[in-house]
Amino acid sequence: MAIIDTYFKEMANKGASDLHMVIGFPPLLRLRGELVPMDFPVLTPESNKEVLFKILTLEQQKTVENNLDFDMAYELEGVGRFRCNYFYQHRGIGAVFRIIPTEILTLEQLNMPGAVNSIAEFTKGLVLVTGPTGSGKSTTLAGIIDYINNTRSTHIITIEDPLEFVHKNKKSIFSQREIGTHAKSFADALMVASREDPDIILVGEMRDLETISLALTCAELGILVFGTLHTNSAGKTIDRIINAFPADQQAQTRTMLSESLKAIIAQQLVKTKDGKGRCAAVEILIGSKALASVIRDGRTSQIASLIQTGTAEGMQSMDQHLMQLIKEEKITTKAAFEKAIDKKLFST
Repeated sequence: MAIIDTYFKEMANKGASDLHMVIGFPPLLRLRGELVPMDFPVLTPESNKEVLFKILTLEQQKTVENNLDFDMAYELEGVGRFRCNYFYQHRGIGAVFRIIPTEILTLEQLNMPGAVNSIAEFTKGLVLVTGPTGSGKSTTLAGIIDYINNTRSTHIITIEDPLEFVHKNKKSIFSQREIGTHAKSFADALMVASREDPDIILVGEMRDLETISLALTCAELGILVFGTLHTNSAGKTIDRIINAFPADQQAQTRTMLSESLKAIIAQQLVKTKDGKGRCAAVEILIGSKALASVIRDGRTSQIASLIQTGTAEGMQSMDQHLMQLIKEEKITTKAAFEKAIDKKLFST
């Protein structure tokens, strides 16, 4: 058994989200948001390379050394699947591994607001799940896809890098594609996806102009498209998409986005009051004629007030949800202050 499998087992047993393999430190686990050293020797350039390369094929080792970084998924039977990112830095090779739960949590288990269930019932358009790295975007999307899988018959294509949650065919059927293994890029996979009779396409990450453009086109064709972005609010998400395009294409993009955007779920993970874990705080924006007008006219500064007046439709701001979590005694005011958009609301 590879030495790193021992680290993965301890990682799973302790409920850690990530494993960091960095030269000059022992292996580090991210537990409840904090980095904690494991009881193993400090990693040297030689020992780290030996441990990390043990689970790679010769071809993958060459890719790491030629490209200087590499993404893949690794499965350890009886323990779980791991998202792996190898990279070189000034001390030598390093890697970060994130555990992918084998069990897909339901939206109820994730304590998602009821509006997220309603979003899962959409049949066309663009739905974005956003937030910083490690905020649980993939877990939320897996819960939404699982809800659809249990409730209606659809063909779902997922395009991911690497493939994370593996879905079983229930009411829906799946075509799950991994970048590098089943397709050269997100753009290439999206280019042909519309010809594969999909009802739903999940794009693991909308990283570049071509991917964003193709996702918008698929949504315009009447396909329900789910995607992720590294933004922390609904307004910034819309600006990020528009600004990805050259200035002479932005007016057209605003029109396309105004017609296809159905919802944005922006989320962050907040330490729980009992100190035993983290819970999701989410902002929800749902598409409407008013939102379409705001997007077309470039008035994204008005989105916050749209959310405030849309509570009856299930909309909520990040700060509203943080306030609710405080009242429910799930998080502290201090934890809410760290994640708040308007810090003054939570200053003590």
